[in-house]
Amino acid sequence: MIVFNEVVKQYPGGYTALAGVSFEIRHGELAVLSGHSGAGKSTLLKLIAAIERPTSGSVSINGQNVSALRPRAIPYLRRNLGLVLQEHRLLYDRSVDDNVMLPLVITGHPPRDAAKRVAAALERVGLSGRGREMPAGLSGGEQQRVAIARAIVNRPSILIADEPTAHLDVAYANEIASLFKSFNAAGVTVLVSTHDERLFAQHSPRRLVLHKGLLQGAGA
Repeated sequence: MIVFNEVVKQYPGGYTALAGVSFEIRHGELAVLSGHSGAGKSTLLKLIAAIERPTSGSVSINGQNVSALRPRAIPYLRRNLGLVLQEHRLLYDRSVDDNVMLPLVITGHPPRDAAKRVAAALERVGLSGRGREMPAGLSGGEQQRVAIARAIVNRPSILIADEPTAHLDVAYANEIASLFKSFNAAGVTVLVSTHDERLFAQHSPRRLVLHKGLLQGAGA
């Protein structure tokens, strides 16, 4: 499903974010990526979505070498990926419905079906009936749920989240962690980076641990 083979990522100035990282995440797995600030977690996730390209090595998804994709092929790759970034990147001048519908608008989804998908995604994250509200009127945890709904509205086979529980209180963070477990239980492959892997301890996920760009562990 997701395969990293000796992946190195260096930035201008000689900074090495990842140093020879190799691992495989199988279809239907829940994997938690942990490590200190600056360990390379965000870089690793961006490589999967082709937001970044590796300096050397390869990143493959479903047998396709993502690191070799032409720019015009990247949007097609992302249709099968749900991506939740550290920053919500919500459109604050648009309603919750409009924010969640954005990926469907980009892909030219029929309006009636798109509306049904948006309603289903909001219900899935516990925001049923909130679609006409504006993001600025929601709490931080609710805004994160909108971002998650936007990530799953295309019904991706892979869901990637970069610190989705950051800046949330303990109760809300636990709810978000349980939400990702529920997506995985429905058959979605999930990779979540977190500064606090204890949030997912009860879910018995696969664990990937980064330290200064090196993969320290990739076991269960």
